[in-house]
Amino acid sequence: MVGEEGAFVLGWDEVLTEEELSTTLKVLCMSEEEFKEYKEQDGWEDDSEEEENSTLSNEALSRLKPPCKKLLYDSVLLTLQSYRSDLEAEQDLLNNKEAYEKLSRREQQALHVRYGQKRILHQVLELVQ
Repeated sequence: MVGEEGAFVLGWDEVLTEEELSTTLKVLCMSEEEFKEYKEQDGWEDDSEEEENSTLSNEALSRLKPPCKKLLYDSVLLTLQSYRSDLEAEQDLLNNKEAYEKLSRREQQALHVRYGQKRILHQVLELVQ
């Protein structure tokens, strides 16, 4: 369900791997009976039209069912814990001109990437609380 990378791709405005995330959340939040039915039907073939017309925008994330919100929230927390530093530490380093200039160009770029990733993850946390 997750694809080759084993991760979901989140953007500022929506989930870029929305089909994978949507299917994963649905399956993981199913009861045993619902999952048996899902397996027997080889998925939701008749839901394809509904899913084509829906996107997992930030607004849609905030309207997920509570079990899906909790699962997504906990997953984001685990992802944030995998970083060596938190969002505030990255922001402090970005604001400290002297410390920032001591970083190599590559370290500066990595800092910007990490900071952006963490901001998106914190945004998702707020949406699914």
